[in-house]
Amino acid sequence: MWCASALTNLGDGALVAAGPLLVASLSPSPVAVSAAAAVQTLPHLLFSLTSGALVDRLPRRGVLAAANLARGAVLALLAAVVLSDRTSLWPVYSAVFVLGVGETLADTAYGSLLPSVVHRDALGRANARLALTFSLSNQLLGPPLGALMFAALWALPFGFDALVHLVSVLVVLRIRSGRSVRSADSGAEDGPEAGTTLRAEIARGLSFVRGVPGLRTLCGCILVMNLAGVGAFAIWVLYAREHLGLSDTGFGLFVAAGAVGGVLGSQLYGWLEARLGRALLLRWGLVVEAATYLALALTTNGLAAGLVMVLFGAHTVVWGTAATTVRQRLTPDRLLGRVGGVYRLADLGGAALGAVVGGLVAEHVALLAPFWVAAASVGLLAVVAWRPLVTTERL
Repeated sequence: MWCASALTNLGDGALVAAGPLLVASLSPSPVAVSAAAAVQTLPHLLFSLTSGALVDRLPRRGVLAAANLARGAVLALLAAVVLSDRTSLWPVYSAVFVLGVGETLADTAYGSLLPSVVHRDALGRANARLALTFSLSNQLLGPPLGALMFAALWALPFGFDALVHLVSVLVVLRIRSGRSVRSADSGAEDGPEAGTTLRAEIARGLSFVRGVPGLRTLCGCILVMNLAGVGAFAIWVLYAREHLGLSDTGFGLFVAAGAVGGVLGSQLYGWLEARLGRALLLRWGLVVEAATYLALALTTNGLAAGLVMVLFGAHTVVWGTAATTVRQRLTPDRLLGRVGGVYRLADLGGAALGAVVGGLVAEHVALLAPFWVAAASVGLLAVVAWRPLVTTERL
């Protein structure tokens, strides 16, 4: 599982740079570039709940292998189209949309499959290692690699991503499930029943999340955090240029600082979990996040802002790993896909709406307004969620 995740994250990291470069090369319009990002997010909003139900209904390893196979095939086709020099925006948008649909299945399958191959007590460390792989492959190594390959040949990064997805299928098929972290009787009554519809299974997943205070709180937290935080990150490049006075190279280093923090956070997570506990990490993580936006709004020094981003990157990995581990331990095995789908909808839904709201607030109020709003919103969230998050300590 870890190897498959490393492969696909490296390929997808290459597309983080190559995708926008391709769209910008075909059309320099800001609307065209932002439309590609919107098309990539749309499947998560439309299909997260359905993907979660499918992951619970079908063999998870098979879903993961099929999703990666389909993504590899689409990427290979896109590479061939780009190589033919007959590329237009619509084939690119179509490919990005299909890749997004496959990602909803693959990511949900990863999170649902992990508890069956890792011992219950090792879930936190396993999630931290996957987060480390994401930070290294997707954020640090992949983007510069993709930019270099795109500069050499437009089709190269897309062909590379296709290859790693196809190889990952062979790796996924080697996964052997060990002893599940679930007790023998947990979740048996919650799994898909013969003759039930996907709609009924989705409704059961939503009902389960509503009925478990810890899950309900985590979904509310990630919704508010992304609604507020992504609103600030939506104007990231303008913040760096106009408020901090950074050059394009400085902006790249500024963004990379968050990825460096993510690597540090993944390395520290096991030590922090053992000594502080997941509930404390989740609660104080909200305080750290609110303080981050406040610090970024107050400083005009690029170096200081970069150090804040290192801390923020570490926090996001620690908080995300703790939340994922709690979610896996709170959820019966047969509901892992659906609960993951609900969480992903709150996650991506908040991010999509936050990006739009943040841009509007920055344009019509002030450039730093989204940072002040984010600091106040997450600070209030910390107060409201402080007591409910205590329940996660008993896991």
